[in-house]
Formats: sequence, structure tokens, C-alpha cells
Amino acid sequence: MNEKEQLLLQLIKSNPFLSQQEMAEQLNMSRPALANIISGLIKKGEVVGRAYVLPEKNSIIAIGGANLDRKFHLEGSVQYGTSNPSSVTESVGGVARNIAENLGRLGNEVKLMTILGQDQDTVKIEQQSKAFINLDLVEKIPEYKTGSYSAVLDGSGELILAMADMAIYDQLQPSLLRKHEAVLMNAKCIIVDLNCPKETVLYLKNITYLRKIPFIIVPVSAPKMKNMPPDLVGVTYFICNRDEAEIYLNIRIQNSNDYFTAVKKMLERGANNVILTLGEQGVIVGNHNDIIHFRAAKVNKVVDVTGAGDAFVGAFIHGILKGEDLHDSVEFALYNAAKTLQSDTTVRQDLSPEELIHWRNT
Repeated sequence: MNEKEQLLLQLIKSNPFLSQQEMAEQLNMSRPALANIISGLIKKGEVVGRAYVLPEKNSIIAIGGANLDRKFHLEGSVQYGTSNPSSVTESVGGVARNIAENLGRLGNEVKLMTILGQDQDTVKIEQQSKAFINLDLVEKIPEYKTGSYSAVLDGSGELILAMADMAIYDQLQPSLLRKHEAVLMNAKCIIVDLNCPKETVLYLKNITYLRKIPFIIVPVSAPKMKNMPPDLVGVTYFICNRDEAEIYLNIRIQNSNDYFTAVKKMLERGANNVILTLGEQGVIVGNHNDIIHFRAAKVNKVVDVTGAGDAFVGAFIHGILKGEDLHDSVEFALYNAAKTLQSDTTVRQDLSPEELIHWRNT
């Protein structure tokens, strides 16, 4: 910003309800000249319209899915073509929402940007999210059902089959996000999951690149890779699993050499950092300095695999934003994923702002 813009911002901060004429007189300039400066500051996201309200800064913004998850836990081995005895649990989910809750429980200021219907599922999502997530940016559209995810899990907690009703997220278009552009332009970092349409991911990629905001892309599933941008230039962290990497790169990934090759190829597409998650085999983390394999943290008994990947992402971002180096942030993320695997909830209820201290003491 130039000197006049900085002086005007200082004046607005001291009294945002001054008229343009009053501000022009105090700054010894004409009112039309002042109006032009204000217009420029609004375009830059430094002010948000009348009464020149200053945007909130330093919030993490998570954009994408917020669903109701239904989990069917089989009592025995799966039998196809017939009914299977099971117990059913319901919880709130969605990749962006889960990551946001992990970050919120860790003590971060985090805003969720998503679309919900006007139904009972929305009520449950709001009730169970509002303690840890700011929901001011959530839009509701009555003509669509809130997103839902139904998973069938075997006796060991492993996923057998999952079904997702996510049609509502096709409406998460750039036109909707532009209503909150000033907030986006002042974010501490932006996380997007691939429930968002490709044009929305590209729109966010452009904003974060121009504003030098850390940008994280987290795929939801292999089919959602259709929403990936053609390159990863400007992506600070791209975090995906093996299936998603195979589709994005159109290659087969079968052994450790393939893992490293895949990470290298994704770095060549422009990402600053790539994390390839491999379940019980850990993760491969690469940037233009090095590519390293990290072993998974020990898990005594897997209770439920749902949410472990989102726990990894949330803890990793928390570590990075708290000034931890890349190595420690990955180790902390693996720890949180392992603890979540041993929990019967998608986001573990004992997660707290003191978790980094707990991790260091383990």
C-alpha cells in the first residue's frame, strides 16, 4: 500500500463511521480523490464497504463438505446379496468440516465455508460444530438436501463400502464465494476439499497465489479428482492418498519406488510440498529439497478408520501454523491420526489445545 492508503486505513481504524467528506478534510484531499482510494482498498480486501468495516484477519478458512455421516458396523463378516446384522451410528462429518473441527479443538480460529440444506441434518451439523467452528460463512439453500455419507465397516473397523450424496456441493460456485472475497483475501490460510467444483478450486488457487496465502488442497476421494486443477502452481501443500495420486498422474503406484516417483511428479506440476498418505505404511513427504518416508504411529486397536485422514491434515496444518518445522508437523499429524483410529468418533472428543504438549511427552 502507498502512503495515502496507509493514512486512510489508520483513520478508518480510529473511527470507521466518519463520512467521506470528514475523512477528506482530515487528510487534506478532495472527496473524489478519497473515494478513489477507498475503492482501491475495497478491491484489495483491506476494507469491506460502508461503514468501511475492516475485515477479520488471521482466520483459517476451510471450504468444502459438511455432511451427516451414518456408519453401519457389521456384527460379523460381510455377506453379499443378503441382509447383514449391524449397528448404526450417526455423526457429523465432511472433509472440510472435520479438518475445521480438528483445528478448532486445537485452539485455532477457523471458519467453515460450505452449503447446507434446510433440513434436520443441517440442525445436527450446526449443533455439533458451532462450539469449535465459526459458521458465519455457511450458506443454506432449501431446494437441496444436506450432504450425507454412509459407510459400511467390518468388525475390525475397516471400510467395506461407502456411499456419498454430495450433489449440493455443485452449487459451491465462485459466484457464492465472491460474496466473501474480502474475508478470503485476508485468511491466515485456506483449505479446500474437492467436493468443490473445479472452477471454485481454480478461483481459490488464484486468490491465494496473488495474496501469498498458504493454500492446501485435500481430495475427498478418487472420483472427486475430476475437480483438480491441471497444475499445482501456487499450492502450498497437496495432501492425497495413493488412489487419488494414481488418477491425477494416470500411473500405477505399486511399490516404494513408485511412491517416490509419484511425489516427484506432483512436485514437478508446481506444488511447494506434497504429502502422499499410505495408511499403515505412513506417509511420503516431499518438497524441492528432499523426499522422505515417515512411518505410521503405533495403533493398538483400530476402532474406526473414518476421519483419520482429516485428523492428519488438521494436526499437520496446526503444527505448521504454530511454527513447528515440517518434520515435527508430520510426526504430530501421524500421532493425531493414530489416536483418531482408536476413537469411535470421526473427530476425537479428547483433542485439545494442549495436544502438542501431550505429543511431545509420549
